[in-house]
Order: sequence, then C-alpha cells, then structure tokens
Amino acid sequence: MSDSQTIADRVEIEALRGEFTDAVMMRDYDRVASLFTPDGVWRMPDIPAEMTGQEQIRAWGRRVPEFVDFLVQNTHPGVIRLDGDTASGRAYMSEVGRGRDGRSGVNFAIYHDRYRRTPDGWRFSERVYEIRYLDESPLTGSAPRRGADAR
Repeated sequence: MSDSQTIADRVEIEALRGEFTDAVMMRDYDRVASLFTPDGVWRMPDIPAEMTGQEQIRAWGRRVPEFVDFLVQNTHPGVIRLDGDTASGRAYMSEVGRGRDGRSGVNFAIYHDRYRRTPDGWRFSERVYEIRYLDESPLTGSAPRRGADAR
C-alpha cells in the first residue's frame, strides 16, 4: 500500500461498506440500490433472496418492513484485494433481528464482495451473504421506550 491511489481506493471501498450498513439500518433501500452497479447482484442464499440490478434491490427493500420488525447490523472490516478498476473483498457481519412472524435471531456472517470503480466511485458488482453462525433463540429484549412512552 505505497501509493496514494491504492490508499484512496481502500478508504473508498471501506466507506462503501459502511454506507451499505447505514442504509440497511435506516431502511433506505433507494440508497442501498445506488451502492450497486446497474447490473449488480445481491445474493443471500440463507434468507433466501437474490436480486439483480438496482430496481430489484429497491423492490425487495420496499417489502422488508412487511417481514422484518427490526434489524441491527454491524460491519467489521475485512480484506480488500485491488485489481485496477475492480476489487474483491470480505466484510464480517454481526446481526440481531426479529421478524414480523415472531422469529428472531443473532448471527455472524461474511459478505463476499466484488467491487467496480464507476464514474460515481466504487460500487458493489456483487455481494454474497454467507451466515457462519445462527442462534434462533427468542430475543428477550426490546427497543428502549422514548418520550411520552417512557413514563
């Protein structure tokens, strides 16, 4: 990592991964879709879900509130391998969430990523989500009460 372009590329890719987590946590699937190339693919075999292209990602995101009560996701840095205007990498995830059907869980997972440099910066050309550990024990906690509800 000796030249400034290599450093900049790594910082931009790490920022892309952070932006993804923030967009998912805020349920901003228009923003999630914008982080992918127009032909980008998001695969989650364990969910199961697979979306190709920004419009499919947006459409899937519009449905998320129907089946996800809440999701807390944390991204941990992983490897980035640069190759000109493309790159590959992994990001490590920890998540806790509950579905509208009452099922809940904690998991640890890996995103296997492919990135592409575009005129708008680095974007995902592919994200594949692999769950490595899953605990589906019922969650006993809840969101803290706020404002008038806290009394």
